Amino acid sequence: MAFVQNHLLLLLTCFIAIIVPTTPQPCNSYPFPKHINYAACEDLPVLETSLHWNYDPSLGIVDVAFKKANAKDSSWIAWAINPTSKGMVGSQSFVAFHTSRGILKAYTSPITSYATMLQEANLTFPVYSVSASYTNSTMIIFATFQLPQNNTLVNHVWQHGLVSDDGTLRPHSFSGPNLQSFGILDLISGKVSATSGQMHSRNTLRNVHGILNAISWGILMPIGVIFARYLKVFDGLGSTWFHLHRACQSLAFLIGIAGFGTGLYMGNHNGVYHSPHRCIGITLMCLASAQVFVAIFLRPKKDHKKRIFWNIFHYIVGYSTIVLAVLNVFKGFDILNAQKIWKKTYVGIIISLGIIAMILEVITWIYVCNKKRVKNPEEQVETSQQRP
Repeated sequence: MAFVQNHLLLLLTCFIAIIVPTTPQPCNSYPFPKHINYAACEDLPVLETSLHWNYDPSLGIVDVAFKKANAKDSSWIAWAINPTSKGMVGSQSFVAFHTSRGILKAYTSPITSYATMLQEANLTFPVYSVSASYTNSTMIIFATFQLPQNNTLVNHVWQHGLVSDDGTLRPHSFSGPNLQSFGILDLISGKVSATSGQMHSRNTLRNVHGILNAISWGILMPIGVIFARYLKVFDGLGSTWFHLHRACQSLAFLIGIAGFGTGLYMGNHNGVYHSPHRCIGITLMCLASAQVFVAIFLRPKKDHKKRIFWNIFHYIVGYSTIVLAVLNVFKGFDILNAQKIWKKTYVGIIISLGIIAMILEVITWIYVCNKKRVKNPEEQVETSQQRP
Protein backbone atom coordinates (compact mmCIF):
# COMPACT_ATOMS: atom_id res chain seq x y z
CA MET A 1 0.00 0.00 0.00
CA ALA A 2 2.78 2.39 0.92
CA PHE A 3 4.53 1.48 -2.35
CA VAL A 4 1.44 2.46 -4.35
CA GLN A 5 1.03 5.73 -2.42
CA ASN A 6 4.65 6.70 -3.03
CA HIS A 7 4.32 6.07 -6.75
CA LEU A 8 1.07 8.03 -6.92
CA LEU A 9 2.73 10.94 -5.10
CA LEU A 10 5.67 10.84 -7.51
CA LEU A 11 3.37 10.82 -10.54
CA LEU A 12 1.32 13.70 -9.11
CA THR A 13 4.49 15.74 -8.51
CA CYS A 14 5.69 15.16 -12.06
CA PHE A 15 2.26 16.06 -13.44
CA ILE A 16 2.18 19.34 -11.51
CA ALA A 17 5.72 20.17 -12.62
CA ILE A 18 4.67 19.69 -16.24
CA ILE A 19 1.42 21.66 -16.24
CA VAL A 20 2.45 24.50 -13.90
CA PRO A 21 4.88 26.94 -15.53
CA THR A 22 8.04 27.85 -13.73
CA THR A 23 7.86 31.26 -12.09
CA PRO A 24 10.95 33.32 -12.87
CA GLN A 25 12.97 34.80 -10.05
CA PRO A 26 12.16 38.40 -9.13
CA CYS A 27 14.68 40.74 -10.72
CA ASN A 28 16.13 41.87 -7.39
CA SER A 29 16.95 38.32 -6.32
CA TYR A 30 19.13 37.35 -9.26
CA PRO A 31 22.81 36.87 -8.30
CA PHE A 32 24.98 38.47 -10.96
CA PRO A 33 28.54 37.20 -11.48
CA LYS A 34 31.48 39.00 -9.90
CA HIS A 35 29.10 40.42 -7.29
CA ILE A 36 27.80 43.07 -9.68
CA ASN A 37 25.05 45.11 -8.06
CA TYR A 38 22.44 47.28 -9.71
CA ALA A 39 20.59 50.05 -7.91
CA ALA A 40 17.33 49.52 -9.82
CA CYS A 41 15.61 46.71 -11.63
CA GLU A 42 12.25 45.89 -13.15
CA ASP A 43 10.64 42.68 -14.32
CA LEU A 44 9.43 43.40 -17.83
CA PRO A 45 5.86 42.37 -18.61
CA VAL A 46 6.55 39.91 -21.45
CA LEU A 47 9.12 37.44 -22.79
CA GLU A 48 10.43 36.41 -19.33
CA THR A 49 12.82 39.31 -19.20
CA SER A 50 14.05 41.82 -16.67
CA LEU A 51 16.09 44.99 -16.77
CA HIS A 52 18.71 46.06 -14.23
CA TRP A 53 20.57 49.36 -14.25
CA ASN A 54 22.75 51.94 -12.54
CA TYR A 55 22.44 55.57 -13.60
CA ASP A 56 24.87 58.42 -12.94
CA PRO A 57 22.92 61.68 -13.48
CA SER A 58 25.99 63.91 -13.30
CA LEU A 59 27.70 62.09 -16.18
CA GLY A 60 24.61 60.78 -17.94
CA ILE A 61 26.07 57.27 -18.04
CA VAL A 62 23.96 54.11 -17.72
CA ASP A 63 25.12 50.60 -16.79
CA VAL A 64 22.45 48.15 -17.83
CA ALA A 65 21.90 44.40 -17.71
CA PHE A 66 19.11 42.91 -19.81
CA LYS A 67 18.26 39.36 -18.70
CA LYS A 68 16.25 36.74 -20.59
CA ALA A 69 15.23 33.62 -18.68
CA ASN A 70 14.66 30.23 -20.33
CA ALA A 71 16.73 31.26 -23.33
CA LYS A 72 17.89 28.56 -25.69
CA ASP A 73 21.49 28.47 -26.84
CA SER A 74 20.10 28.77 -30.38
CA SER A 75 18.28 32.04 -29.67
CA TRP A 76 19.18 35.69 -29.87
CA ILE A 77 18.08 38.49 -27.55
CA ALA A 78 18.08 42.26 -27.96
CA TRP A 79 17.30 45.32 -25.88
CA ALA A 80 17.16 48.83 -27.28
CA ILE A 81 16.24 52.42 -26.53
CA ASN A 82 14.62 54.68 -29.08
CA PRO A 83 15.75 58.30 -28.63
CA THR A 84 13.57 59.67 -31.43
CA SER A 85 10.22 57.88 -31.38
CA LYS A 86 8.18 55.02 -30.01
CA GLY A 87 8.57 51.51 -31.38
CA MET A 88 11.15 49.55 -33.31
CA VAL A 89 12.34 51.80 -36.14
CA GLY A 90 14.95 54.24 -34.88
CA SER A 91 15.89 52.03 -31.94
CA GLN A 92 19.52 51.71 -30.92
CA SER A 93 19.92 48.08 -29.88
CA PHE A 94 22.25 45.79 -27.99
CA VAL A 95 22.21 42.21 -29.32
CA ALA A 96 23.59 38.88 -28.10
CA PHE A 97 23.58 35.39 -29.63
CA HIS A 98 25.70 32.27 -30.09
CA THR A 99 27.58 32.14 -33.38
CA SER A 100 27.79 28.99 -35.50
CA ARG A 101 31.01 28.18 -33.64
CA GLY A 102 29.22 28.35 -30.31
CA ILE A 103 30.83 31.64 -29.27
CA LEU A 104 28.59 34.08 -27.43
CA LYS A 105 28.74 37.42 -29.22
CA ALA A 106 27.44 40.80 -28.08
CA TYR A 107 27.35 43.89 -30.26
CA THR A 108 25.39 47.03 -31.15
CA SER A 109 22.97 47.50 -34.03
CA PRO A 110 20.93 50.57 -35.05
CA ILE A 111 17.50 49.64 -36.42
CA THR A 112 16.55 51.70 -39.45
CA SER A 113 13.68 49.59 -40.85
CA TYR A 114 11.37 46.71 -40.02
CA ALA A 115 13.38 44.55 -42.43
CA THR A 116 16.51 44.84 -40.31
CA MET A 117 18.83 41.86 -39.99
CA LEU A 118 20.39 43.40 -36.87
CA GLN A 119 23.66 44.10 -38.63
CA GLU A 120 26.52 45.19 -36.42
CA ALA A 121 27.17 48.94 -36.49
CA ASN A 122 27.79 51.89 -34.20
CA LEU A 123 24.91 53.56 -32.39
CA THR A 124 24.05 57.24 -32.45
CA PHE A 125 25.42 57.72 -28.92
CA PRO A 126 28.69 56.63 -27.28
CA VAL A 127 28.86 53.02 -26.07
CA TYR A 128 31.67 52.28 -23.65
CA SER A 129 31.24 48.51 -23.30
CA VAL A 130 28.96 45.68 -24.36
CA SER A 131 29.21 42.01 -23.41
CA ALA A 132 27.03 38.99 -22.71
CA SER A 133 26.81 35.86 -20.59
CA TYR A 134 24.88 32.60 -20.84
CA THR A 135 24.42 30.42 -17.77
CA ASN A 136 21.69 27.93 -16.87
CA SER A 137 19.48 28.98 -19.79
CA THR A 138 19.76 32.63 -18.77
CA MET A 139 21.20 35.02 -21.33
CA ILE A 140 22.26 38.50 -20.21
CA ILE A 141 23.46 41.54 -22.12
CA PHE A 142 25.69 43.95 -20.21
CA ALA A 143 26.19 47.44 -21.61
CA THR A 144 27.51 50.83 -20.55
CA PHE A 145 26.57 53.83 -22.64
CA GLN A 146 26.04 57.58 -22.68
CA LEU A 147 22.38 58.42 -22.29
CA PRO A 148 21.28 60.51 -25.31
CA GLN A 149 20.80 64.13 -24.17
CA ASN A 150 20.76 62.74 -20.62
CA ASN A 151 17.01 62.23 -21.01
CA THR A 152 16.03 59.83 -18.24
CA LEU A 153 12.58 58.97 -19.61
CA VAL A 154 13.14 56.86 -22.71
CA ASN A 155 11.26 54.56 -25.04
CA HIS A 156 12.66 51.05 -24.96
CA VAL A 157 11.98 47.78 -26.76
CA TRP A 158 13.18 44.21 -26.29
CA GLN A 159 12.98 41.04 -28.37
CA HIS A 160 14.17 37.50 -28.82
CA GLY A 161 14.22 35.07 -31.71
CA LEU A 162 16.03 32.06 -33.12
CA VAL A 163 19.39 31.74 -34.84
CA SER A 164 19.66 29.66 -38.01
CA ASP A 165 22.31 26.97 -38.49
CA ASP A 166 24.51 29.29 -40.53
CA GLY A 167 24.55 31.86 -37.73
CA THR A 168 22.13 34.40 -39.19
CA LEU A 169 19.43 35.85 -36.98
CA ARG A 170 15.90 34.88 -37.91
CA PRO A 171 13.07 37.41 -37.55
CA HIS A 172 11.26 37.34 -34.26
CA SER A 173 7.64 36.25 -33.98
CA PHE A 174 5.06 38.81 -35.06
CA SER A 175 2.31 37.77 -32.69
CA GLY A 176 1.52 37.69 -29.00
CA PRO A 177 4.16 38.91 -26.53
CA ASN A 178 6.64 39.84 -29.26
CA LEU A 179 4.32 42.64 -30.33
CA GLN A 180 3.92 43.86 -26.75
CA SER A 181 7.60 44.15 -25.85
CA PHE A 182 7.94 47.92 -25.72
CA GLY A 183 7.31 50.63 -23.18
CA ILE A 184 8.68 53.67 -21.39
CA LEU A 185 11.55 53.42 -18.95
CA ASP A 186 12.09 56.00 -16.21
CA LEU A 187 15.68 55.67 -15.05
CA ILE A 188 15.11 57.93 -12.04
CA SER A 189 11.98 56.43 -10.50
CA GLY A 190 12.66 52.91 -11.75
CA LYS A 191 9.23 52.63 -13.31
CA VAL A 192 8.55 50.83 -16.57
CA SER A 193 5.31 51.80 -18.25
CA ALA A 194 3.57 50.59 -21.35
CA THR A 195 1.69 53.89 -21.76
CA SER A 196 2.85 57.14 -23.27
CA GLY A 197 1.05 59.48 -20.87
CA GLN A 198 4.09 60.29 -18.78
CA MET A 199 6.25 60.76 -21.86
CA HIS A 200 3.63 63.10 -23.32
CA SER A 201 3.48 65.06 -20.07
CA ARG A 202 7.25 65.47 -19.96
CA ASN A 203 7.47 66.46 -23.61
CA THR A 204 4.74 69.04 -23.04
CA LEU A 205 6.67 70.46 -20.09
CA ARG A 206 9.85 70.59 -22.15
CA ASN A 207 8.04 72.41 -24.95
CA VAL A 208 6.50 74.91 -22.51
CA HIS A 209 9.94 75.49 -21.02
CA GLY A 210 11.39 76.12 -24.46
CA ILE A 211 8.61 78.47 -25.58
CA LEU A 212 8.69 80.56 -22.40
CA ASN A 213 12.44 81.03 -22.51
CA ALA A 214 12.60 81.68 -26.25
CA ILE A 215 9.98 84.43 -25.94
CA SER A 216 11.39 86.01 -22.78
CA TRP A 217 15.17 85.77 -22.97
CA GLY A 218 15.47 85.32 -26.71
CA ILE A 219 12.97 87.86 -28.10
CA LEU A 220 11.53 90.32 -25.56
CA MET A 221 14.84 91.22 -23.94
CA PRO A 222 16.55 92.14 -27.25
CA ILE A 223 13.50 94.24 -28.13
CA GLY A 224 13.77 96.01 -24.77
CA VAL A 225 17.41 96.82 -25.49
CA ILE A 226 16.46 98.25 -28.89
CA PHE A 227 13.90 100.54 -27.21
CA ALA A 228 16.49 101.83 -24.75
CA ARG A 229 19.33 102.29 -27.20
CA TYR A 230 17.59 104.02 -30.08
CA LEU A 231 14.35 105.69 -28.96
CA LYS A 232 15.87 107.83 -26.21
CA VAL A 233 17.85 109.76 -28.81
CA PHE A 234 14.70 111.43 -30.14
CA ASP A 235 13.78 114.41 -27.99
CA GLY A 236 10.14 114.41 -29.03
CA LEU A 237 9.52 111.02 -27.43
CA GLY A 238 10.45 112.20 -23.96
CA SER A 239 10.47 109.34 -21.44
CA THR A 240 8.43 107.04 -23.68
CA TRP A 241 11.55 104.98 -24.42
CA PHE A 242 12.11 104.38 -20.72
CA HIS A 243 8.57 103.16 -20.09
CA LEU A 244 8.71 100.85 -23.11
CA HIS A 245 12.12 99.54 -22.05
CA ARG A 246 11.02 98.92 -18.48
CA ALA A 247 7.74 97.27 -19.50
CA CYS A 248 9.41 95.00 -22.05
CA GLN A 249 12.23 93.93 -19.74
CA SER A 250 9.88 93.43 -16.79
CA LEU A 251 7.59 91.22 -18.85
CA ALA A 252 10.59 89.29 -20.18
CA PHE A 253 11.94 88.81 -16.65
CA LEU A 254 8.62 87.52 -15.31
CA ILE A 255 8.17 85.09 -18.20
CA GLY A 256 11.82 84.10 -17.81
CA ILE A 257 11.22 83.25 -14.15
CA ALA A 258 8.42 80.91 -15.22
CA GLY A 259 10.67 79.31 -17.84
CA PHE A 260 13.50 79.00 -15.33
CA GLY A 261 11.12 77.39 -12.84
CA THR A 262 10.01 74.75 -15.34
CA GLY A 263 13.66 73.97 -16.01
CA LEU A 264 14.40 73.49 -12.32
CA TYR A 265 11.32 71.32 -11.94
CA MET A 266 12.37 69.04 -14.78
CA GLY A 267 15.85 68.75 -13.34
CA ASN A 268 14.72 67.99 -9.80
CA HIS A 269 11.69 65.78 -10.50
CA ASN A 270 12.18 64.30 -13.95
CA GLY A 271 15.94 63.92 -13.96
CA VAL A 272 16.45 66.01 -17.10
CA TYR A 273 20.03 67.29 -17.03
CA HIS A 274 21.79 69.23 -19.75
CA SER A 275 24.74 70.72 -17.92
CA PRO A 276 25.84 73.52 -20.32
CA HIS A 277 22.25 74.60 -20.96
CA ARG A 278 21.45 74.47 -17.25
CA CYS A 279 24.57 76.44 -16.24
CA ILE A 280 23.90 79.16 -18.80
CA GLY A 281 20.28 79.35 -17.61
CA ILE A 282 21.33 79.81 -13.99
CA THR A 283 23.86 82.45 -15.07
CA LEU A 284 21.16 84.29 -17.01
CA MET A 285 18.83 84.32 -14.03
CA CYS A 286 21.59 85.63 -11.76
CA LEU A 287 22.54 88.38 -14.22
CA ALA A 288 18.92 89.40 -14.79
CA SER A 289 18.17 89.43 -11.06
CA ALA A 290 21.24 91.58 -10.39
CA GLN A 291 20.23 93.91 -13.22
CA VAL A 292 16.73 94.34 -11.81
CA PHE A 293 17.97 94.90 -8.26
CA VAL A 294 20.58 97.47 -9.29
CA ALA A 295 18.16 99.25 -11.64
CA ILE A 296 15.46 99.61 -8.98
CA PHE A 297 17.41 100.20 -5.78
CA LEU A 298 20.88 101.44 -6.72
CA ARG A 299 20.35 103.75 -9.68
CA PRO A 300 21.88 107.19 -8.99
CA LYS A 301 20.51 110.38 -10.50
CA LYS A 302 21.68 111.45 -13.95
CA ASP A 303 23.92 114.21 -12.63
CA HIS A 304 25.48 112.07 -9.91
CA LYS A 305 29.24 111.54 -10.27
CA LYS A 306 28.84 107.76 -9.88
CA ARG A 307 26.20 107.49 -12.59
CA ILE A 308 28.84 106.61 -15.19
CA PHE A 309 29.83 103.49 -13.24
CA TRP A 310 26.18 102.47 -12.97
CA ASN A 311 25.81 102.92 -16.73
CA ILE A 312 28.87 100.76 -17.42
CA PHE A 313 27.54 97.98 -15.18
CA HIS A 314 24.07 98.25 -16.74
CA TYR A 315 25.41 98.03 -20.29
CA ILE A 316 27.84 95.16 -19.65
CA VAL A 317 25.30 93.03 -17.78
CA GLY A 318 22.54 93.83 -20.26
CA TYR A 319 24.45 92.95 -23.41
CA SER A 320 26.04 89.89 -21.78
CA THR A 321 22.57 88.66 -20.89
CA ILE A 322 21.36 89.11 -24.47
CA VAL A 323 24.30 87.19 -25.96
CA LEU A 324 24.00 84.31 -23.49
CA ALA A 325 20.22 84.23 -23.91
CA VAL A 326 20.35 83.84 -27.69
CA LEU A 327 23.08 81.20 -27.36
CA ASN A 328 21.03 79.25 -24.82
CA VAL A 329 17.90 79.39 -26.96
CA PHE A 330 19.79 77.68 -29.77
CA LYS A 331 21.10 75.09 -27.33
CA GLY A 332 17.52 74.52 -26.25
CA PHE A 333 16.42 73.90 -29.84
CA ASP A 334 19.15 71.27 -30.18
CA ILE A 335 18.12 69.59 -26.92
CA LEU A 336 14.45 69.47 -27.91
CA ASN A 337 15.29 68.16 -31.37
CA ALA A 338 12.87 70.80 -32.55
CA GLN A 339 11.62 70.78 -36.10
CA LYS A 340 13.71 72.91 -38.42
CA ILE A 341 10.80 75.30 -38.99
CA TRP A 342 10.95 76.48 -35.36
CA LYS A 343 14.67 77.05 -35.43
CA LYS A 344 14.42 78.81 -38.79
CA THR A 345 11.60 80.97 -37.44
CA TYR A 346 13.70 82.06 -34.49
CA VAL A 347 16.68 82.72 -36.74
CA GLY A 348 14.40 84.86 -38.89
CA ILE A 349 13.23 86.82 -35.84
CA ILE A 350 16.80 87.44 -34.67
CA ILE A 351 17.90 88.50 -38.16
CA SER A 352 14.90 90.84 -38.39
CA LEU A 353 15.75 92.41 -35.03
CA GLY A 354 19.35 92.77 -36.17
CA ILE A 355 18.29 94.52 -39.38
CA ILE A 356 15.96 96.82 -37.45
CA ALA A 357 18.80 97.64 -35.05
CA MET A 358 21.15 98.44 -37.95
CA ILE A 359 18.58 100.70 -39.60
CA LEU A 360 17.90 102.50 -36.32
CA GLU A 361 21.64 102.81 -35.73
CA VAL A 362 22.01 104.68 -39.02
CA ILE A 363 18.92 106.82 -38.40
CA THR A 364 20.02 107.80 -34.89
CA TRP A 365 23.52 108.71 -36.06
CA ILE A 366 22.09 110.91 -38.79
CA TYR A 367 19.70 112.48 -36.29
CA VAL A 368 22.46 113.15 -33.75
CA CYS A 369 24.79 114.61 -36.38
CA ASN A 370 22.08 116.92 -37.73
CA LYS A 371 21.21 117.92 -34.19
CA LYS A 372 24.83 118.90 -33.53
CA ARG A 373 25.01 120.88 -36.78
CA VAL A 374 21.92 122.87 -35.86
CA LYS A 375 23.15 123.40 -32.34
CA ASN A 376 26.65 124.63 -33.27
CA PRO A 377 25.52 127.63 -35.42
CA GLU A 378 23.14 128.68 -32.67
CA GLU A 379 25.98 128.61 -30.15
CA GLN A 380 28.16 130.66 -32.50
CA VAL A 381 25.41 133.26 -32.89
CA GLU A 382 24.96 133.49 -29.13
CA THR A 383 28.71 133.88 -28.66
CA SER A 384 28.98 136.66 -31.27
CA GLN A 385 26.06 138.51 -29.70
CA GLN A 386 27.73 138.41 -26.31
CA ARG A 387 30.92 140.05 -27.62
CA PRO A 388 31.19 143.87 -27.00
